[in-house]
Amino acid sequence: MKQLALVFIGGGLGSTLRYGLSKYLDSFETGIPYGTFASNILGSLLIGIILGLALKNETLSQNAVLFLATGFCGGFTTFSTFAYENHVFLKSGDFMSFALYTIASFVVGFAMVFLGMWLVKVL
Repeated sequence: MKQLALVFIGGGLGSTLRYGLSKYLDSFETGIPYGTFASNILGSLLIGIILGLALKNETLSQNAVLFLATGFCGGFTTFSTFAYENHVFLKSGDFMSFALYTIASFVVGFAMVFLGMWLVKVL
């Protein structure tokens, strides 16, 4: 039950921060979802750092990993919103934004996970 509460609280905090970031960064003129992109990229870097720390020297407890990685990062990042935003690009015929957003999200997201784990290793 404690683990569920940790994931629940972490997820709520992450989701709230993602909502605020989207409200602040999304461009209504261009329709570009900068907030979702930023939360997914930052969340990828954070999960790389968190899991890198957990693997490196076991400084994070299982409960800390559940709260931070599963809860916070799980709530902060969002695949469903990313998928919906791409649907909107396709429906409006904006194939260039669809392609750039999709490719950049995957490439930069993966790179941030690896960067986070690498930073933990070298620092």
